[in-house]
Amino acid sequence: MNRIKAASLFTAIKTPYTTKGDVDLDTYDRLVERQIAAGVDGIIVGGTTGEGHLLSWEEHLMLIAHSAHSFGRQLLIVGNTGSNNTREAIKATENGFATGMDAALQINPYYGRTSLLGVADHFQRVLAVGPAFIYNVPGRTGQDLTPELIEPLAENANFIGVKECGGNERIAHYEQKGIACWSGNDDESFAGRHQFGSHGVISVTSNIIPELMRQLMDNNDSALNERLQSLMKWMFCEPNPIALNTALMMTEAVSANFRVPYHALTLAQRKEGFALLSKLEQKELVGEALNLMKDGDFNYCA
Repeated sequence: MNRIKAASLFTAIKTPYTTKGDVDLDTYDRLVERQIAAGVDGIIVGGTTGEGHLLSWEEHLMLIAHSAHSFGRQLLIVGNTGSNNTREAIKATENGFATGMDAALQINPYYGRTSLLGVADHFQRVLAVGPAFIYNVPGRTGQDLTPELIEPLAENANFIGVKECGGNERIAHYEQKGIACWSGNDDESFAGRHQFGSHGVISVTSNIIPELMRQLMDNNDSALNERLQSLMKWMFCEPNPIALNTALMMTEAVSANFRVPYHALTLAQRKEGFALLSKLEQKELVGEALNLMKDGDFNYCA
């Protein structure tokens, strides 16, 4: 638990695919190795960015097991084993810990939703399985996890802290109460870390610029933060992980294979991203070379 709470930069790692739409482990390993080289503390496996919602549970748990076996001595491995279904979340979390993950990422039941009493019961049951981050992302779940809910949960011995998308004022409130928080918004993470006292960030953007995100968490460098703001905002010009996927394909870090329903950014959006990425040195980017790409260059798999 101490090692996890000392970690300031987690990358919500992308899941790459082959031309047939299967998980591409060779490319995945190269992506993770670059994260290790950049000094990232841990990875979130099969999160929103890693398209856990598009993976079967067999694929999902295989990826957690593979990550723990291959990289568990070098990185903290956090498996996204949350679910809309409490029974399913418990089983997936048990399996994730059995295969070697260090912690779980747990989300509140979404879409079908439930009362705050039901949400609290859901979290207490998954926390009973092992250490976990609670993920508050009301833009996706439609339900804000307020301090009224989180503060009692923080008393659970397996509660690590919160991945908080509710802004830095919320983060500061928790941190003042001794509740660990990691920013879920890349563009707010610098201020969250250096002004509002967050533990760090669980980042999307670090997939493509891990060294720069490492610097952003370690150093109170407002000039670097300003330099990266436009890129971090562009990363969310469409629902995540559409822009990230497109960017990693543009830098040749991964093959240009999407799982539907995700599609590449439009040409106009890619031009904007190309201009932003071109301002960075090639060595600062994950990938071999930067290309604009044509619409026909992308492959879509069901």
